[in-house]
Amino acid sequence: MSTFRLEIVTPERKVYEKDVNMVVVKGVAGELGILPNHIPLVTPLKIAPVKAKIGNSNEFIAVHGGFMEVRKDKVVILAEAAEMGADIDVSRAHMAKERAERRLAQKQSDINAQRAELALQRAISRLESVEEK
Repeated sequence: MSTFRLEIVTPERKVYEKDVNMVVVKGVAGELGILPNHIPLVTPLKIAPVKAKIGNSNEFIAVHGGFMEVRKDKVVILAEAAEMGADIDVSRAHMAKERAERRLAQKQSDINAQRAELALQRAISRLESVEEK
């Protein structure tokens, strides 16, 4: 089966670099599945897990926004932040989700509501990266 290189990079470090068979991301226009020899593409990404398929297994990486660039033999995701599913503290992610949901339930200023919504999206992404295994 054909492969291509997937790199996920944040301002701090390279989070992921492997040869994969397929990558599935959530772009702002919807979900995208990328296979080897895909046409070149650049798209912004939502806060959501990235699924990397390697043979019969899947690896999940929580990606917190950014952009994806698809080249002939390589996909590069430039993310604001990213975490491997195996590195996520599940209890901390559950607490962050509950805290964000409480803040959203309260009537606050637009700025605080927007911050709480982003925190909720990040927590959900982390939990989905762990739970989808």
